[in-house]
Amino acid sequence: MTATTNPNKALWEKGDFTRIAEAMRDSGEALVATLGVTPGLDVLDLGCGDGTTAVPEAQLGANVLGVDIAENLVAAGNARAEQLGLANLRFQWGDATDLKDLADDSFDLVVSIFGAMFAPRPFDVAKEVVRVTRPVGRIVMGNWIPNDPTLVAQILRISSSYSPPPPEGFVSPMTWGVEDEVIERFTAAGVPKERISFERDTYRFNYPGPPSELVAEFRGYYGPTMNAFEAAAANGREADLQAELETLFNEQNTSDGATSIRATFLRVTVQR
Repeated sequence: MTATTNPNKALWEKGDFTRIAEAMRDSGEALVATLGVTPGLDVLDLGCGDGTTAVPEAQLGANVLGVDIAENLVAAGNARAEQLGLANLRFQWGDATDLKDLADDSFDLVVSIFGAMFAPRPFDVAKEVVRVTRPVGRIVMGNWIPNDPTLVAQILRISSSYSPPPPEGFVSPMTWGVEDEVIERFTAAGVPKERISFERDTYRFNYPGPPSELVAEFRGYYGPTMNAFEAAAANGREADLQAELETLFNEQNTSDGATSIRATFLRVTVQR
């Protein structure tokens, strides 16, 4: 073990997020195309999974380090980099709240798409990402938005309604989707408010099978949904949770014969 197991690490190692990431590749590539990545840029991709955005960043010529809390995803990322022949991409284990292996002012661009938002202690996350970003560098986060009507916010809302209440002091990851909360965290880390900007953006989950099959992928491989099903089973409510998720996925699907569902997120850009 690289580190003492913590709840966040256990959550993301529980399933196999690579199965969910397969439905996210197209949007990851499209998002990276908007980041202004150029050859030789030093990029940190934080909470990177197996490289949904890190791989396209490296394919554009950047020197990319992917850091994730889940060791199975780090291993999967390194395997992908090797398979794709990307010598400029490597993955290592790390905790977004304490990037102790990374020196100050190391990266031109820090990217975290639905990654660092799930780490505990959000003020520590903001402090660390600012610390490792070079002066005049940028930080770009993609964060799910609380109470948003689109897919992922609703999966997490439904899942939490079947789960036991979180421990005292728990800060919801969804608070990273609230502009005032984000401003408070980055200004506490020394970034002037006027250097923090926001826009609503859209991610799309594309899956070759019907929505019910994508629900099964979430049930079998996505940590938060797996936990919700375990809690629902203990209360005899598995079928209710399954039905609620299938209704959600079917209602939001825009594809005939396959699955394509959009999810709105808050895109945060911080100019160091």
